[in-house]
Amino acid sequence: MKYLSQISTALGLAITLFSFGCEQNKKAEAQSFTTPNSANKRNISTAKADVKLDKIILPANFKIDVWAADIPNAREMAISDEGVLFVGSRQEGNVYAVIDEDGDGKADTKFTLAEDLQMPNGVAYKDGDLYVAEVSRIIRFKDILNNLNTPKYEVIFDEYPTETHHGWKFIAFGPDGKLYVPVGAPCNICKSDDEIFASITRIDVDSPNPTPEIYAHGVRNSVGFDWDPTTGDMWFTDNGRDMLGDDVPNCELNHISEAGQHFGYPYWHEGSVKDPEFGDQGGPASDYVAPAAKMGAHVAPLGMRFYEGSMFPTEYKNQVIVAKHGSWNRRKKSGYVLTSLKVDGSTASGEKDFATGWLDEEAQEAWGRPVDVQELKDGSLLISDDMAGVIYRVTYSAN
Repeated sequence: MKYLSQISTALGLAITLFSFGCEQNKKAEAQSFTTPNSANKRNISTAKADVKLDKIILPANFKIDVWAADIPNAREMAISDEGVLFVGSRQEGNVYAVIDEDGDGKADTKFTLAEDLQMPNGVAYKDGDLYVAEVSRIIRFKDILNNLNTPKYEVIFDEYPTETHHGWKFIAFGPDGKLYVPVGAPCNICKSDDEIFASITRIDVDSPNPTPEIYAHGVRNSVGFDWDPTTGDMWFTDNGRDMLGDDVPNCELNHISEAGQHFGYPYWHEGSVKDPEFGDQGGPASDYVAPAAKMGAHVAPLGMRFYEGSMFPTEYKNQVIVAKHGSWNRRKKSGYVLTSLKVDGSTASGEKDFATGWLDEEAQEAWGRPVDVQELKDGSLLISDDMAGVIYRVTYSAN
């Protein structure tokens, strides 16, 4: 009977996935996706969110709602073609699949795919498989949509450094099909003998012996990147060093035009600020790639995406939207916002606020911290918040 029960459960999941696949060309809010009951599944349709949406300020005709509550420490997001959202965490150690089963524009179901991992911040989805980055290893859940109720993973690579300082990772697949994996500096400011630190690497997950290749050097701590849909070039955020004062150095938005470029750390910050301890050990500022945009000191820019949807006004098409997580040691807090920038070739300009209000400026208290952004098929925008444990959805209507 146990064997028959397992067959029934698997068959039910396969049927619902097939039904969902037939609907995938419709708008996200019209999709429906039902899943079988299992021990790792939870109904979150009535979960409460401790948020203050009335405090969020958006441009005219935009609206923000809670798309999913009860997503503890929600960090990076990745989405399947079928609309299943995968969410990593940092402090919680969990990885989730979050689903809008009835297609009403709000998530109903949460599957906990893994627990007790080491800072599984990074998630990426490709060809039916879910990839998760821990501090020192990359793991893969094969054919995840058919195994949401019985998730199992295999280790793809387990030789990244074990240092936890800046050890959590944002990951994504590039246009070349390789998985891009940053390795943060194991300190606030230092020069490591191992060149893999303060870098962005890429790895071929299909290779029988995956080996990281260093794609960019001098990157202190990137927790967000994406590729320009018009050029294919990579852009990434980078968090500036601490302990040089409240206003120095700026965090950065950077553009990579070719493999092997060096972005200055630990010798230079924001392109022109020489490090007082390590600056003399490097070359002149001109030896390194200056940031495409300076984003403010200590604002902690994390997740970023090029907006490619059609829901927002045309001025947002191919703009970069960045989640600024917010400062932790600045006397007057900064960040805690979403901003947008125009990108043209190798330049970025016109940064402006897109969503604000997670920080009470007068009281200097934050009730939420945006981490990542992810576009749904209908062009609406999801925002993860690791402090409030929720995922928001931003929509636009001209009416």
